[in-house]
Amino acid sequence: MSSHRLFRFPKPEWMNSANTRTFGVYAAGALFSLGFFFFVDAATFSRSARNGSDVHVNFVDWVPGICSALGMLVINSIDKSRLSADSYSYSGNGVAWKARLVLFLGFALMAGGLAGSVTVMVLKYVVPEYPFPTLWFGVANVVANALIMLSSVVLWVAQNMEDDYTYNLAL
Repeated sequence: MSSHRLFRFPKPEWMNSANTRTFGVYAAGALFSLGFFFFVDAATFSRSARNGSDVHVNFVDWVPGICSALGMLVINSIDKSRLSADSYSYSGNGVAWKARLVLFLGFALMAGGLAGSVTVMVLKYVVPEYPFPTLWFGVANVVANALIMLSSVVLWVAQNMEDDYTYNLAL
């Protein structure tokens, strides 16, 4: 076993294929769309006559999802190789700390989105003790933000898989 490895067990070979990377990207897209489907479903149901209450989904409920989606965009737009860049790679000094700072801000946006959705659910739906059809609006918000976070993790792993047989054609 080589001394520069972090873990004792090697990564499975099936994780280094282009098909696995493609499946990961599609799975991340499915999780992202499923998350927003739950929230849009709750938002449209809140405006229907079958809702049975006067509580509706408004802009306060949308803010955590917007923060999570922006955090996902920021996190997945950073190349993993820039995080460990030294001072001589990628055209100059300070690329690694800038990439780490932007990555931290992306994670802060996503964590703030999830925490915001839990806060909105508790303050708007749980504390007034609404019954479950109305409580679903808050639960769907939390589920949507959790699925967006999971989607971001899956996309980050899928995009940054190393494959020996993949060539980057750049001029």
